[in-house]
Amino acid sequence: MIYETAFVVRPDASEEAVNSVKTAFTEALKQFNGEILVTDSWGVKTFAQPAESGLKKGAYHYFMYKGAGDLNAEIERKFRINESLVRFLIVKLGDDKQQADIVKRYKNPNHTQASTDMDDEGGYSGGDDKDKKMHSKRRSCYFSAKKEGPDWKDPKSYSWLVNEFGKISPARVSGLTPTYQRRANESIKRGRNMLLISYQSNETAR
Repeated sequence: MIYETAFVVRPDASEEAVNSVKTAFTEALKQFNGEILVTDSWGVKTFAQPAESGLKKGAYHYFMYKGAGDLNAEIERKFRINESLVRFLIVKLGDDKQQADIVKRYKNPNHTQASTDMDDEGGYSGGDDKDKKMHSKRRSCYFSAKKEGPDWKDPKSYSWLVNEFGKISPARVSGLTPTYQRRANESIKRGRNMLLISYQSNETAR
C-alpha cells in the first residue's frame, strides 16, 4: 500500500535530533521492506493555534512511502517515543497499482511558490473564494465541478468550510455531495491534528 506521513519537530530541535526522527522512520521501512517514494521539507511554520506544550511554531517534514504489514505500527511506536516530535500523522493514499499516479499528483501547497488556484495539470491547490461561495449559493458541489477534492496538506482547500467560530459548514450550506462532505470533514480533522488549521476558527498556519 501507499502511505504518507508528516511530522512536526520542535523549531529549536538540533539537526541531530531531526535526523534521529528521520533515521527511526527509515529503519522501520528497512525492517519491513518499505520504500520511500517522496521526501519533502515544508520548513518552519507558525501553527494555526499553539500546541498543548505552548509551542507556536514547528518544522514540518513529509514522506510518501510504500509498505505493508505492521510497518505503520512500528513507525508510530518510534515516533511516539521521540521527544523532539510535536505532532505526526499517517494517511493511506492507495494501493501499489496506483503508485505512479499518486506520486505524480503530489503537490506541496506549503511552499511559498505554490499556486493559489488550479495548476496547469488541473490539480487543486487553493481555488477562488468567490467561486466557492457561488457554488454554495447554488447548492452545487465545488469539488465535483473542479474534479479535485480537499487535501489535508492544503488548508486553503478546506478552510472556507470552517466559520470564524470553528464550526464546519454542513452539506446543506456548503452544497457538497455526501462523499466530498465526508472527505472535507476528514481533511479538516487531519489539518487540525497537524495544527494547520485552528480548532476554534478558520485561521490557518503560516
